[in-house]
Amino acid sequence: MTHKHWIDEIIETSARRIASRASRRSFLSKLGATLVGTAALPLLPIARVARAEAPGAKLSDEWNDEKNCAYWAYCATAGWLCSACGGTSSQCPPGTEMSPIAWVGTCKNPGDGKSYVVSYHDCCGLSQCGNSICERSEGATARYRLQKSNSVTWCFGGVSNTYHCTISRLLSVAD
Repeated sequence: MTHKHWIDEIIETSARRIASRASRRSFLSKLGATLVGTAALPLLPIARVARAEAPGAKLSDEWNDEKNCAYWAYCATAGWLCSACGGTSSQCPPGTEMSPIAWVGTCKNPGDGKSYVVSYHDCCGLSQCGNSICERSEGATARYRLQKSNSVTWCFGGVSNTYHCTISRLLSVAD
């Protein structure tokens, strides 16, 4: 007769105790619930504060360059930057017109530490610019809230349906 290791005895005793009190169905249902719960974990809201830079951290100059995707007011934009396509961060290039429909985001300006409400408009009328694509979605919401989604082409509502680029317009300081 071989002598069992104490860990083996503890595991065997625990397994027998659980088996005497639980059926296979209850075990499988609990296992299934655990697996589904684990799979759904990435769908839960995330505290994005942890991603923010630490106070006093040195900022690169990119946060204040409107031709760079890292520009602070582009926090919820998706598309070609008008500032790299003949316009500015807040004005459409010549030959295009601003869509009257927009999505919004709230972006924090690292320069003054304040958060601002930013309106994003697509500029329509010319083919895609192709110079500088920017895909950021800090604070983006699901597509069922279209007014806050950056995943939709907003070239409709009386303007040309051809998307060219995207601008960002500061609306107000967020409360």
